[in-house]
Formats: sequence, structure tokens, C-alpha cells
Amino acid sequence: MTTSVDTRAEERKALARRLNWLRAGVLGANDGIVSTAGIVMGVAGATVESGPILIAGVAALVAGSISMAGGEYASVSAQRDSEIAALAKERKELKENPEGELLELTEYYRNRGISEALSIQIAKELSATDPVRAHAEGELGISSDEHVSPRAAAVASFIAFALGSMLPIVAIAGPWVDYREIATVASVVVALALTGFFGAKIGKAKPFRAVVRNVVVSLLTMGIAFAIGSVLGVAVA
Repeated sequence: MTTSVDTRAEERKALARRLNWLRAGVLGANDGIVSTAGIVMGVAGATVESGPILIAGVAALVAGSISMAGGEYASVSAQRDSEIAALAKERKELKENPEGELLELTEYYRNRGISEALSIQIAKELSATDPVRAHAEGELGISSDEHVSPRAAAVASFIAFALGSMLPIVAIAGPWVDYREIATVASVVVALALTGFFGAKIGKAKPFRAVVRNVVVSLLTMGIAFAIGSVLGVAVA
């Protein structure tokens, strides 16, 4: 029985780790597609030459990938540091005032609708085995032995952003010069519909709303960028 429980716990931890980098990857790909598509469409609106469009796309890919990875690393690191600090505080409080902490844990379960007698029993049994974990999961809502990985999130974001950026670059810099804007819009819409769908599935949300939101945002981004590029291109000419 204990082995089965331990196995399920390990499976939950592995799932949490996968969701951590998978969520970062989906968001990174989504941002890479949208931002790079907006940039290359903006340049395409200003010039018909493929060279400047390609240079702008590659620059957006490199800068965006590094920025996305750095931002994700900083964000997840801050979350990890906060969790570690909260656990350290909890350990100190458990050492200095174990009775008070036991009452807090009891109150936590009582506020969730459990009877006082059963709340006391649950708090005592959990505190007897692993008090830090009991308080961390119950009061703080975090795991005492599993933290999000800044490195995994950063790597996933970097790779996903780069891969996502490549789609609009290839679409708009391809040999189909007369249809490059149409090819870019079509490929971006399909790709963002997919990232919206999978992102919603990961977060257990409704896919339809996520897909529509992604597609609408991408169309607005590309449309506005292309319009601005066209205006500036005419003004420069």
C-alpha cells in the first residue's frame, strides 16, 4: 500500500515537472510566432526586398529567444526563492512554537468544513510524520520537496520561442514572393490555433476561447504592423 502511494506521489511530481516546462514551451512558441510575425509583416509593409525582412526576422528570433529565456528564468527563480523562504520560515516557527503551529494546521482543516475532532486528529497525524510538508501543503499550498525549475523553464522558453519565430520567417522569406503576406498570415493563424488549443488543454481551460483569442491577437498584430510599415515605407519613399 505504501509503495503504491509513493509511486503515485512520484508520478505527480514528474507530471508537475513536465507541466512546468511544457507550459513555458507553449507560451514561448506562442510569443515567438506573434512577435516575429508582427515584425516581419511590418517590414514587409515598408519594403518588397527580402533581405531587410529576413534580417529583421532573424534579429527578432535571436533577441526574443534570449529575452524570453531570461525573463522566464528570473520569474521562476523568484517564485522558487519565495517558496524556499516560506519553507524556512515555517521550519523556524515549527521549532519555536510547535503547539501554536499545530493549532494553525487544525484551524486550516476546520475551516475547510472538517469537524474539530477530526481536524485535530489529521493535524496531529500529519505533524507526526512530516510537519514541514503538512504545513507547506496545507497552509502555504506548496511542496516542501519539489520546486519549479528555472533552468528547465528558461531552456524550454528559449527553444520554443526560436522554433515559433522560424515559422513566420520561413513563410515570409520564401520563394513565393507574390503570396508571402498571405502565406505568413495563414501559417501563423494555423500555428497559433494549435498553440492555443494545447495551451488550454494543459491549463484545463476551454480550447475554443484560447484558440479564438490567439488568432484574433495575431491578426491584429500582423495587420497593425503591416499598416504601419506601409505608411512609413510610403513616407520614406
